Amino acid sequence: MTSLPRRSAGRRPAARAAAALTALALGMAGTALLGTGAGTSAASSHREAPLTAADPQVDNTDLYAFTSPDNPDTVTLVANWLPFQEPNGGPNFYPWADGAHYDINIDSQGTGKPDLTYRWTFHTEDLRGTDTFLYNKGPVNNLGDDTLRFRQYYTLQELRPDCDPVTLVEHGQAAPSDTGRASMPDYGRLRQQATAQLPGGGQTVATQAADPFFLDLRVFDLLYGGDLSEVGQNTLAGYNVNSVALQLPKSRLAYRGDPNRNPVIGVWSSTEKQTLKLSPGKATPAGKYVQVSRLGNPLVNEVVVPAGLKDAFNALPPSEDHNQPAVVAKVLDPEVPKLVQAIYGLPAPAAPRTDLQEIFLTGIAKAADGPLAVDLNSQLMNRDIDPNRFVPAEELRLNMSTPVAPNPDRLGVLNGDFQGFPNGRRLGDDVVDIALQVVEGATPGKFVQALAAGDKVNGPDRPFAATFPYLALPYDKAVNQK
Repeated sequence: MTSLPRRSAGRRPAARAAAALTALALGMAGTALLGTGAGTSAASSHREAPLTAADPQVDNTDLYAFTSPDNPDTVTLVANWLPFQEPNGGPNFYPWADGAHYDINIDSQGTGKPDLTYRWTFHTEDLRGTDTFLYNKGPVNNLGDDTLRFRQYYTLQELRPDCDPVTLVEHGQAAPSDTGRASMPDYGRLRQQATAQLPGGGQTVATQAADPFFLDLRVFDLLYGGDLSEVGQNTLAGYNVNSVALQLPKSRLAYRGDPNRNPVIGVWSSTEKQTLKLSPGKATPAGKYVQVSRLGNPLVNEVVVPAGLKDAFNALPPSEDHNQPAVVAKVLDPEVPKLVQAIYGLPAPAAPRTDLQEIFLTGIAKAADGPLAVDLNSQLMNRDIDPNRFVPAEELRLNMSTPVAPNPDRLGVLNGDFQGFPNGRRLGDDVVDIALQVVEGATPGKFVQALAAGDKVNGPDRPFAATFPYLALPYDKAVNQK
């Protein structure tokens, strides 16, 4: 393992805590405060890299991992793709890419390599032929209705190193794109019909959903207009995404099947696709699969990774992160605090940010020798792992033993809710407001008052559901409809 630079031993505890929480924003949340730079774009990992911006079907947008609030013996994982879906974008709407591998990866040992991968692979049944251009030729009340002329199915496999793949779902049907209220008067029913029960416990669904991420994207206009005047508009309201959701017993995810001894997992989603062989009117997948997109913590590829390395970062496994000197250099001397200082006059913490490097790559634990001497969410907390195999890696880390918060706080750890981000990520965690605070050194219970209002977007436009998959149903009217 490459040795990481150590922090100064002379730091006072208060200074270490402030720097640590700044690191949570920059390294793990990514802060979304980048106002300039070629190749950057909007919102978490929506269109974050040049190649995926041109290939949105395989563009990971957000990843969530949390203990299921109504079923606390399980964990729910949600991964989203294909951003900025305008609901009326017919006649072909928003299909999954045939043959691509849509993966959720679990690292339970801290090696940066998957101990477990769940893989959805889709194929299309297009019944339109030369008969019609319509996605559906009448109301669709059930997935099997003949009126639904475009259908997608998937195989879900569970992959473990040195084991044969296990097929969990052979011919699952994805919920279709929502083509409107007249066409699909009860989309919730369709989504429920698309939910598949898994052998050994758990469930999964592939569906369209209202984009759960919420923020005011005028952050890119000189950080909310240069005077925090451009706030309060949820820019993603009205747009949909394609989602896969998976709920599994904790014992399925924990190292050696023991969530009591080994409660921490690292999670990331990724997409692989084949090269396309083009011929007139046809594109045929061919050749080896190549990873083209990747997402762990929100906003990382947007803000921490420089534009010229974004595509390369998407192709890397987390096990290689600590060997990338150009990326490490940006972590050690990040751009965001300098922008905040230049626009708002708030002093930037001094570089090099060795605290940021530690928390960004290892998770927070006493054994990690990080700037916060607490056990929160590093695989080094797992009692049965070999610590000599541990490597720094960018992953969304979840401590499955943290109790479900009876009253979740949108600011997560920053406001004393240790089940919230960056300990996993719930749908309602406000990662942008967390970032706006900690970038200038906020600590739990002590906020930077100049930024206390954040972007004034404190939750989603549509409430989340109380049961699996927890996502709000997709929007079915145009974004610009008044």
